[in-house]
Amino acid sequence: MQYTKGKHCTFYHRYHLVWITKYRYKVLRGDVQLRVREIIRQVCSENGVEIIKGVLASDHVHMFVSIPPKLSVADLMRKMKGRSSHKVQREFPQLKKRYWGRHFWGRGYFSTTNGAITEDLVLQYLEQHSDKSTGASR
Repeated sequence: MQYTKGKHCTFYHRYHLVWITKYRYKVLRGDVQLRVREIIRQVCSENGVEIIKGVLASDHVHMFVSIPPKLSVADLMRKMKGRSSHKVQREFPQLKKRYWGRHFWGRGYFSTTNGAITEDLVLQYLEQHSDKSTGASR
């Protein structure tokens, strides 16, 4: 496991993120797909987010990323979805036929964390730590 060091912290934050196109239209193909990938990479780079793995299917995006503690998942998603929606609709006028309401992505997203240790291991460690240091737990 490789920890990332910031100025004042060390962290290991891994997130699996998934979001869909509005109405699950299969529009992430060809030049649109390449442009969306480029925009997402740009937003991640600007915000210190490491893309570990990413897949753009025709109607949804899967990403496995490392996000620094100063950035919330919600803020990252807002930036990626907002910028990509705005730019792609402006650069590809043919999308206006499908997305007349100016919403390219579906509402919301899926997010889950992924760590190298389980919740049970953390609880076990804390239980052992509290017994050693104070003789009491909680």
